[in-house]
Formats: sequence, C-alpha cells, structure tokens
Amino acid sequence: MRRREFIALLGGAAAWPLTARAQSRPVIGFLSSRSPGESTSVVAAFRQGLREGGFIEGQNIEIAFRWAEGRYDRLSSLAAELVERHVDVVVAAGGTPPALAAKAATATIPVVITGANDPIQLGLVASLNRPGGNVTGMAVLTTVLAAKSIEILQEVLPRTQTIAYLLNPLNPTAEAEAKEASAAASGLGIQLRVLNASSERDFDGAFATLTKLRVGALVVAGEAFFVSQRDRLVALAAQYAVPACYAWREYVLAGGLMSYGTSLTDSYRQAGTYAARILKGEKPTDLPVVLPSKFELVINLKTARTLGLTVPLPLLIRADEVIE
Repeated sequence: MRRREFIALLGGAAAWPLTARAQSRPVIGFLSSRSPGESTSVVAAFRQGLREGGFIEGQNIEIAFRWAEGRYDRLSSLAAELVERHVDVVVAAGGTPPALAAKAATATIPVVITGANDPIQLGLVASLNRPGGNVTGMAVLTTVLAAKSIEILQEVLPRTQTIAYLLNPLNPTAEAEAKEASAAASGLGIQLRVLNASSERDFDGAFATLTKLRVGALVVAGEAFFVSQRDRLVALAAQYAVPACYAWREYVLAGGLMSYGTSLTDSYRQAGTYAARILKGEKPTDLPVVLPSKFELVINLKTARTLGLTVPLPLLIRADEVIE
C-alpha cells in the first residue's frame, strides 16, 4: 500500500467516530401549525427548556422543524414525515390540531403537546395525572379564557349589549368553545355573535360583519392560526375601531387593546423541559399533563386612548402588565 493511500485510510478512519456521533444525536421533531417567522420568541423559549435539561441544538441534539403555516390540512403529512424520519420525540406545537395529527401518526414515538384544549375529551390522554400511552405535555382550557375575556370587556364597556367572538371553524374544539362562550355571555346579559375565519382572506369579511351587526366589542379565540396573524388582526381592529380582547400578550405588544390568557413562552419552555426529560429516559405516561397555573391580564393604555376608552382603575390594578 502506498504511503498516500495509507494516510488517506487513516484519515477516513479518524472521521468515522465523528460521523457516528453526529448520526447518533437524538432528533426532536417540531410539528407546528404556525409559521417560523412569527414564532421566534416561542422557539427561543423551547430551546431554553431544552438547554435547562442539558440539550443544546447542534451540539447534542437536532431539531427537525415542520411548519404548517396556518394550513391545518398539511399537519397529517408533516407528522408522517417526522415519523418516517424516526425522530426520538415529537413536539406538537400550536394548539389542538398538531396534537391530534401527531397522535394519529404514531402510537410509539413520545409526543409532547403544547396548548391543546381539553386533551382528555379529545382522546389524547387517559387522564392528566397518568396520561397513559405516548402523549403528555401542556394543556389549556380555552373555553374558560373566552368567558373571562367577555367579563373583562364588559368592565370596560358596561353598556355593551352585543359582543362578537372570532373562531376558526377548522379547529376541532371551535363548536364547544362557541357554546361555552355563548353561555357565559348570556349569563351577563350579553348577546354573542360568532364569526368564523379559517384563512387570511376571511378576516376582511369577518370585520366588515362587525359593523353590520353593530357589536360593541370583539373576543378573538385562543387559536394558533390567529396568533400567527396577530399583526393583521390588530390592524383590522384598529381600522374598524373595535375594542378587542385576545388570548395572549403577544397581541397587546403588537398594539391590541388587552389580553387575558396563559403565557405562550412558558408553555414552550415547559415543552422543551419535557422533551429533555423524555430523551433522558422518562416515559410520557409517567409525566403528568401540565395545566397553566398563572393567567396574565395585559392592557395597552395607548390603544385604549386611541379608542376613546377609559379603563377602570380596579381593572388596571388587577393587570399583570400595563403598556403605556
């Protein structure tokens, strides 16, 4: 064997362990109903949770991202891609639709959900404390959030008799949310008008309907597609001068009037923590589904002034954050 060939052989042999190590890194499949550009902050929180668990992307973990970009009909095929790649964990991010898609795609790969509404009723888990099967993660009861949002809007607008509720009919929990919200509004003597939007082109029509119905305020459902379009929704609310309450503070940071809901970043950080624990050997069935322990009320006073509204002092005192 020539000397040059022998050196090349040694060089190749030296590279084998590095290649093997690179290929042996665990892979997390990140299945999201949202879009990458507007998900920067929550993905950063997810990576933080992984880091707290001892995993850093590019060093000892890889993340395979799949983005549906608001098209829920793409989730099944994207979930199948991750299963075919034999990822070690699937993180189903962005509400109920990706959680259901991941659950349908695999019964063996661990699945960590974020923000799914009532996972027991949806058949995702057997119970919150003992999920059973391969699914665990974070859940949120969005029907409760809608009722509270209606109450908050009534505090700001006590004479309002009609409030609109914007839903995505493609979300499997939309019908249940509408019923709960209607019941809550009726208990306060308010008529609730349900508006539907499942694509960007539906937004203009939905807001035009607000004027026809002469509604006094709007509640925007805690919906992943909506939060991915928060800039558009906040702009339309300003254009039509309608006071609106949203599910997450990200809307208020974009100029929305107020929000009441859980912390998205905390949910994604927790998902990273759970994914890390599973990679270390814990089983999904032994990790209880986490319910939010804190709800944030955020108010944008600048937007309130633009709308000619005076936010009651008791409400301001209760707020977790007030944006001047």
